[in-house]
Amino acid sequence: MERTLQEMAAGEKGRVAGYAKANKVYREKLLSMGLTRGTEFTVERIAPMGDPVEIQVRGFSLSVRKSEASALIIEKTIK
Repeated sequence: MERTLQEMAAGEKGRVAGYAKANKVYREKLLSMGLTRGTEFTVERIAPMGDPVEIQVRGFSLSVRKSEASALIIEKTIK
């Protein structure tokens, strides 16, 4: 089931399924941060106002803004 990072709750796991075509600038930025297709991550925390979202990916914590996260297409994974 495809979704966006903003739809996920703290503690959920996901996998990068792809990128939205409209957000080319953010896509390049996310790729350079290690969020390549197939990369698995865990949502660690969501700020009180919902922005940014902290994820655990490739052994480090990464905070992503909602506007940047809108470029990601996510598959929810089951533990």
